[in-house]
Amino acid sequence: QVQLVESGGGLVQTGGSLRLSCAASGRTFSSYPMSWFRQAPGKEREFVATINWNGGRTAYADSVKGRFTISRDNAKNTMYLQMNSLKPEDTAVYYCAADRDGYSWPATSPAAMDYWGKGTLVTVSS
Repeated sequence: QVQLVESGGGLVQTGGSLRLSCAASGRTFSSYPMSWFRQAPGKEREFVATINWNGGRTAYADSVKGRFTISRDNAKNTMYLQMNSLKPEDTAVYYCAADRDGYSWPATSPAAMDYWGKGTLVTVSS
């Protein structure tokens, strides 16, 4: 199994930046595509970004393109999400997730993910 722990969330003003981290343990994640999802209060969990096993391919939701950057450091078993130009609509609990199979690309459905972190809250004040 893989355990995932997010960190880096917090309160930020509109236009500000945050960098989220997702640390993996229990088993190497170097072969897994990794993704970020988010869930706002009362809404469904939605896709944010994904990155392939070696960081050579990325994909983003239209709502975050040009503002967010996903990256990973397999030597540290860590994935990152750099969030710039934050907006109030970015307010959500952000989850990291791993796709064990990696059969399709990009995998944007929460149902395709096999491992989840507990989430970190990002609040963007208006």
